[in-house]
Amino acid sequence: MLTGWKSTEIAGKSADVFETSRSAARFALIYLHGVGQESLADKPVYTKLLGEMGFNCVCPRGDQAWWSDRVCSSFDSKLTAERFVIDDVLRWIRDSWAFGPRGVGIFGVSMGGQGALRIAFKHPAIFPVVAAIAPAIDYHQRYGEGTPLDEMYDSKEQCRQDTALMHIHPREQPRQIFFCCDPDDEEWHRGNDRLHEKMTALGVAHECDLTTRAGGHTWTYYDSVAERVLRFLAAGLDQESRRLL
Repeated sequence: MLTGWKSTEIAGKSADVFETSRSAARFALIYLHGVGQESLADKPVYTKLLGEMGFNCVCPRGDQAWWSDRVCSSFDSKLTAERFVIDDVLRWIRDSWAFGPRGVGIFGVSMGGQGALRIAFKHPAIFPVVAAIAPAIDYHQRYGEGTPLDEMYDSKEQCRQDTALMHIHPREQPRQIFFCCDPDDEEWHRGNDRLHEKMTALGVAHECDLTTRAGGHTWTYYDSVAERVLRFLAAGLDQESRRLL
């Protein structure tokens, strides 16, 4: 675990927490991990940028629940990962750091990237600023492969209906949206392209990068886009903090 990080418990579940060395943090971020459940606590690129930009950050553990509002027994027998983020993680941030509305952004990689998008699409008033790195949009394609998804959903179609793509509201969206995916990410790039197409058709303001090549679905790519992603989150949260309504 790198300098600035510590382990804690939130609602009885483990999480890694970063506190900036600045005298006062500007904003807080919630980072949602991928299927491999990697925290940012041992990622030097992200740790350096969080400190430089004055972010506090929480990396909760969500097992392989896909950050959905469906019960996943390997995560919890009753609590869903989505409700854990919205109810427990946000409360911990507000109680510990006194960040109020518009002071917290959400982002993630792969499984966590799609989770961040879906949660923000469903709750734009809570998360008006969201970013996703290589989000696994079409995760319903993994239904039937013996993963927790088989327990969480009754069918592949039911799973598809719960993807981020299906939760885009035509009138209410996060005001600051960014996602990116390497063209060499063969499993997930097409889903990101479809997301871009749908959002464009609906007139949903967003930024995306679906052309930069830097290693496919790997931490090499995630690290390469880290500064762009965190600067987007910082700018978005700064803009939100200045809103009167």
